[in-house]
Amino acid sequence: MFENRQDAVAAAGVLAVLLFGRPQELLLFQGPLTMKQPILLKVLSALTVLMLVAHGVPSLADTKGKLAGRVLDEKSESVIGVNVLITGTTIGAAADAEGRYLILNVPAGVYDVRFSAVGYQTKLVKEVHINAGQTTTLNMTISEELINAGEVTTVAERPLVDTRQTSAVAILSKDDIEMLPVQNLADVVNLQAGVVDGHFAGGRSDEVQYQVDGVSVNNPYDNTSVIQLDRSVLQEVQVISGTFDAEYGQAMSGVVNAVLRSGSEERFEGNLEVYGGSYAPNRTGDFPHATVSLPPAEQSFTASISGPAGIPQTSFLINARRFIDDGYLYGERRFVPTDVSNFATKEFAPTGDGTAIAMGRQREWSGQLKLSNKSLQDVQLSYQAIGAVNEGRQYAFGYRFNPNGTRAQKRTSLVHGLDITHTLSPTTFYTLSLRQNYFYYTDHAFTSVADPRYDDAGAPRGDPNYELGAIIQGYDLGRFEQKSNSYLVKGSLTSQVTPLHLLKVGFEAQTSSMLFGAPGTLATEILGPTTSNVYIVADSLAQNSRTYYPISGAVFAQDRMEVVDFLVRAGLRLEYFDAKSTIPSDLENPANTIRGAPASTPRRTTKKFTVAPRLGVSYPITDAGALYFSYGHFYQMPGQGNLYANSDYYILRNLQAGSTSYGVMGNPDIKPEFTVQYEFGFKQQFGQSLGVDASVFYKDIRDLLGVEFIDTYADAQYARFTNVDFGSVYGIRLALDERFSSAFAISLNYTYQNALGNSSDPRETANRAAAGQDPRPRLEPFNWDQRHTLNLSATVSVPGDYSATVIFRYGSGSPYTPSIGSGFGATLETNSSPKPSWATVDFRGEKVFSLGSVSLALFVRGFNLFDSRYSNGFVFATTGSPYYSLTPPADAAALQDPSRFTAPRRLEIGLGVRL
Repeated sequence: MFENRQDAVAAAGVLAVLLFGRPQELLLFQGPLTMKQPILLKVLSALTVLMLVAHGVPSLADTKGKLAGRVLDEKSESVIGVNVLITGTTIGAAADAEGRYLILNVPAGVYDVRFSAVGYQTKLVKEVHINAGQTTTLNMTISEELINAGEVTTVAERPLVDTRQTSAVAILSKDDIEMLPVQNLADVVNLQAGVVDGHFAGGRSDEVQYQVDGVSVNNPYDNTSVIQLDRSVLQEVQVISGTFDAEYGQAMSGVVNAVLRSGSEERFEGNLEVYGGSYAPNRTGDFPHATVSLPPAEQSFTASISGPAGIPQTSFLINARRFIDDGYLYGERRFVPTDVSNFATKEFAPTGDGTAIAMGRQREWSGQLKLSNKSLQDVQLSYQAIGAVNEGRQYAFGYRFNPNGTRAQKRTSLVHGLDITHTLSPTTFYTLSLRQNYFYYTDHAFTSVADPRYDDAGAPRGDPNYELGAIIQGYDLGRFEQKSNSYLVKGSLTSQVTPLHLLKVGFEAQTSSMLFGAPGTLATEILGPTTSNVYIVADSLAQNSRTYYPISGAVFAQDRMEVVDFLVRAGLRLEYFDAKSTIPSDLENPANTIRGAPASTPRRTTKKFTVAPRLGVSYPITDAGALYFSYGHFYQMPGQGNLYANSDYYILRNLQAGSTSYGVMGNPDIKPEFTVQYEFGFKQQFGQSLGVDASVFYKDIRDLLGVEFIDTYADAQYARFTNVDFGSVYGIRLALDERFSSAFAISLNYTYQNALGNSSDPRETANRAAAGQDPRPRLEPFNWDQRHTLNLSATVSVPGDYSATVIFRYGSGSPYTPSIGSGFGATLETNSSPKPSWATVDFRGEKVFSLGSVSLALFVRGFNLFDSRYSNGFVFATTGSPYYSLTPPADAAALQDPSRFTAPRRLEIGLGVRL
C-alpha cells in the first residue's frame, strides 16, 4: 500500500525527527541535535523532553471522563471511607474525611455505580452517564443499615443542561444516536446548534478539527476528515461549536471528537444490521429512473462482534460494513465512448443499449478493529484500526447519454495506532497515542495516463444541436490524485493536583508526506469530423504530481478549577509549523528571468510560531443554572493544497504584460489564519423537565487565505495566495430540551448568524478580476450565511420495546448573487439576495422483539419525507428559483440538469439483530 520509505518508520523516529531532525529526511532519525536549529524549536523540544523525563510518557487528549461527588448521611454529615465502585470494572475510589470522592480516567459510557460502607445501606445507581473530557457529579445520601435490608437501587437523573460547560457543547451517547434518523457522523454533526451544513459558527467548512478518540484525523491537504464514520462504531460524539480548551488546535470554528466503541472483557456481544432503501420523489420528471425498486438503490450490511479475546484481561471488537448506493441521478447509455459520429454532416451513430445507468453511485467496504489489554498493573494498552475503501462516480450532466465516459473516484483511508494509559495514582494518569492517518484519492477514467482506451475513444465530443451539446463519445480526460500519509504522536498528563485544580499538560506532533496533482495530463487535437487524437502533454508526468513534507507541533497547558459549581477553564497553547519549502526571494522577478532586475533566488519558508490563550468561566446563579463566558485565540494553517499547488514560480519565466494568466500561484510561506472568539451564555434547568441553553457569540476573523496581485519589474502582473481575506460573525444559539415524561421528549435548537467577509472562497478575488469585475475588498455575506436555522426533534420511546423520532429542519436560505439578465453588467451586488427558505422532515421508528437472549429490531427510516427541493441548492440568478429562469435559451441545459435539486425523498427499511 505504501510506496515511500517514510511510510514504514517507527513512531519514535517520527518524534525524534520532528524535534531534532534534518529537513531533508523527515521520518528518519540521522543524528544528534545540532546547533543550527532555531532557538524556539529547541525550546519546544526541551519542553517535550522534560515531560518525557518527569512523567515517563505523556498522553493524548481527553477520551475518558471524571466522576466526582460527596457522600453524606441522613443528618447531612460526611461519611468517611465509603467505597464507590463502577460496577463491571475495577475502577473505584474511597471517600475522604469530608465524604468527597474522585474517580479519573473513566471510559465514556453508561454505568452502574455502587456505594457501600460498613454499617450503612448499600446503594446502586444505574444509568450514570460518563462523557469524555467532562465531569459527572453524583452526590449520594446513604442511611444506616437496617436488619435484613437489601441493596437500594435508583436510576440516575441525567441533567438536561450541564452547568459546568463554559461554551456551546453537544454530547450524544450511542443510545441518543441510535434513535436518530442518521447514518454517519456528518449527519449527527449537522443537527447541532451553531452548525449549518458543516460550517461551525459561520466559519469556512475547513475550520473544524475532526478527532477520533481525541486524536486528529484531519487531512492536511484540505483540513477535512480522512475517514467517514458510520454510526455503528460510535460510542459518543462531542460537538464543540463554541470556544474550546487549549488542548485543541488547528481549528478556528469548532471541534468534533468521536469516541469509538470498545469490547467487554466479561461477555460476548454481537450485532447485525441490514437495511435497504430507495428514492421516491413526488415529481418523477425531476429525477428520471429514481423510483422505488428491487433490489433497492441503497443497501447496507453491518456486522460486529466483541468480547474477551482469549488472552487474560484482553478484549476485542471487530466491525465490518458493506454499503451500496446507486444514488438518484441516472443517465441513459445511448452512446458508448468508442462510438464514431460525423460532426460535419450531423450523422450520429449511437451503439449503446439504452439502459438506465446510475451516475452518482458508490460502493464501500469499511471496518474497525480494536484490541484492549489491562494485564499490566495500572496500564491499559489498546490498538485500533479504522479503514475504508470507497469506489464511485460523480454525476456529470454532459455525459448523461455516454455514462461510461465519466471519471471514476476511489478513496482509500486508514487510521490506526496504539494508545497507552497509565494510572500513577488515584489522582494522576497519563496517556500516549501514536497514530498513522493514511488517505489516497484518485479521480480519472483509467489508472495509467498511457492507457490505450483514451486514444481508442478519441477526444470527448458533442454537438450543440444534439441534446444541448451532450458529450456523445470519448472519455473525460481529467486526472487527479491526492495522497496524505501522516504520523502523529500526542500525549498529556492529567492530575487533580488539589481538590480545586485539575491540571492537564501535553504536546502533539505531526509529520506528513503529501502528494497531489495530475498523474499525467492529456490533451486533444481534432483531426477531422470523425477523427481526433489524444496525447500526453510533455513532461506532465514529472511536473504535475509532487510530494511535500510539512511538519507541525504544539504544547499546551490547561487548568480546570472547580469550586462547587463555579468553574474556570484557563489554558495556553503554543503551536509550530514548517512548510519545508521555498519561495522566490524577489517576488517582482519571480522566475529570475527579467534582464537587469535584481537577482531572485529560492528562499526557504519561515517557521511559524503562535501563542493562543483560552479562558472559560461558568458561574452558578441558581441551584440548576449558570452564566458562562469564554474567550480565546484560535490559529489554523489553511488547507495545504492551496499552499503548495502551482508554487513553482519558474512557470512565470515568460510572463509579460497582457499575457495569458498562469492561475493563482501557491504560497508555501502563508502564515496561520487567526480568529478571536467571544461567547456569553446562560444555562438553566427548570424543574425536572425543561433545560435551556442560550448564548451569543462573536468572531473576529483575520489573515484568511485570499489573493494578492504582484507587479513585476517588466510591468506584468500575477496573482498569488496570501493572508489578506477577513470576516466577522455574530450570532445566537438557543437549545431547549423538554422531557414531558420518561417516554416522550422534545429537543429544539435554533441558530441565528450574520457571517460577513470580503470573500467566501480564497480564489474569489482573482475570479472577479478575470471576469472584469472590481476585485477590491468589500464586506458581503458569505455563501453559507444562512441567517436562521432550526432543528426540532420529538422522540417517543420505551427502552427495549419501541422508539420513534421525527426531526424537522428549517433554514431561511443561503445567499446568492442576483442578475437582471445576461452579459456584462447584468450581475448585481454579490450575495445580496437570499434563496428560498426550506424545510425537511426525517423519521425513524423501531420496534423491538425479544427472543430469549436475542433481540430483533425492525426499523424504518424516511429522509426528506415531504420531498423538499430547495435546501440551499442551485437557483437561477435571474429568478432565485431552481425551477425557472428569465433567460431560458441561455439556461436551457441547466433547466434540464436534475443535479440542481437536492436529494429527493428516501425510504428505508431494516432489521437489527443483537446478541
